[in-house]
Amino acid sequence: MELNDYQNQARQTFIVEDKRLSYLGLGLNGEAGEVAERLKKRIRDDNEENLKAELGDVLWYTAVLADELGYDLDEIASGNLAKLESRAERNKLQGDGDDR
Repeated sequence: MELNDYQNQARQTFIVEDKRLSYLGLGLNGEAGEVAERLKKRIRDDNEENLKAELGDVLWYTAVLADELGYDLDEIASGNLAKLESRAERNKLQGDGDDR
């Protein structure tokens, strides 16, 4: 499946009318927290927590939030990879800050 196809299909399941950006931002944060919680339990209990569903929820919120802001996932993904490739070429993958 192509990212923009996923984004278009995900958008069809978004039903919130009010405070859309707040809802999506908070939902994304909540789902990212659930991913972190499952990873923590994986470390603590040394078991295989299934993260696939939680990662899917993070993807849904990301896709719909991006759409709400007028961005498409293909552009976001290719821009992110270009940024990381540039950092790798300049040996700047480590460290912090957006302007590496």
